Amino acid sequence: MTALRHRDFRRLWLAGLISDTGDWLLLVALPILVYQRTQSTLQTAFAFLVELGPAVLLGPVAGRLADRVDRRRLLVAVILAQAAALLPLLVSSALPVLYAVIAVEAALVTLFGPAKNALLPALVPDGELVSANALVGLNQNLGRLAGGPLGGLLLAVGDLRVIVIADLVTFLTAAALIAGIAARPAPARPAAGGRGPLGRVKVAFVVAALAGVAQGIFVVLFVVWVARELGGGATETGLLRGVQAVGAIAAGVLLATLRRTPGPAVLIAAGAGAFGLLSFAVWNGPVVTTALPLYVVLFVLTGVPGLVMVTGLVSFLQREAGEQARGRAFGLFGAVYEGASGVGMLAAGLLGDRLGVMPVLEVQAGLYVAAGLLAWFMRRGRQSSSSSVENALASNAATATPTTAIPT
Repeated sequence: MTALRHRDFRRLWLAGLISDTGDWLLLVALPILVYQRTQSTLQTAFAFLVELGPAVLLGPVAGRLADRVDRRRLLVAVILAQAAALLPLLVSSALPVLYAVIAVEAALVTLFGPAKNALLPALVPDGELVSANALVGLNQNLGRLAGGPLGGLLLAVGDLRVIVIADLVTFLTAAALIAGIAARPAPARPAAGGRGPLGRVKVAFVVAALAGVAQGIFVVLFVVWVARELGGGATETGLLRGVQAVGAIAAGVLLATLRRTPGPAVLIAAGAGAFGLLSFAVWNGPVVTTALPLYVVLFVLTGVPGLVMVTGLVSFLQREAGEQARGRAFGLFGAVYEGASGVGMLAAGLLGDRLGVMPVLEVQAGLYVAAGLLAWFMRRGRQSSSSSVENALASNAATATPTTAIPT
């Protein structure tokens, strides 16, 4: 975990761990409250869709903002705004207030992501970029494991105000940590008509679209598959979703501690391909056995390629987009992925009953395999153009200001 040796990255990483834990407190509690207020699965589903919309609508705007202002200050401002957006919940937990807070928090998360991912390469040497992104993925899953159950527990033994206060503390702590990161100049404005950096990452957007559709299908049909194929209920569904984080944590630790990590395109190809093959095994496993322990193991394993794929995608975008376009790249990436997830959810809802759950889930697994194959060809294409990329990196290094930690 050599990336943690760098003070500024360590502060960003710790802020993310604390903030993610607080986010999961709220992510678990608010949909439960919506269901308790309405007793409606439709209203509960709407609460999740409210979270999805801002990422699609605001992603490009968020990316452009991250490329035009001091990213460290932007992160602090967004976190403080997230804290302020929680305050209405201390007064009321009426349904309109819950929906409004969910929407505002989702919009602010959309602003946060591109700035964080664009800032990170300035905090670690290029050779430690994959390790640093693996650590970020690790703390997201640690936050999920800690914050998710804690959110449900606090809601059961207390009330929403307890969760809000806990989340406020995490936001303020994270803001203080990020504020302590050394100041860096705002990114230089991109040259007029300059589209080269984003042109190099278009293939990554296609991979994100394929993975997003697959994830959307999974979200809708997973519960149905557990009920119909395994004969399980809420307990089995929650267990299988939760144990994925165990595999992701193991993968994060492994990638963070390797002395030499594979290139981002290799990680994308291996992660997406393995995810698809494991998905085929999971969906078709009930033909052989419905023993729950087997599926616990399989779902732990699926957490590994999931984190590997995401780490590869983030690292690829950070390296290929360039300093001036990183924010835009991540803003578009988020919009593409979340939009594709919505398409997958809609397709699963429309086709699940007409074609059957299993054929649609087979397509879901196939989309991940297709994403892996595309990433493999992306790797070959990058090898053929490596000299031009190296020239671009060298040019960036030559024009870097003394306050920039590393060339990008």
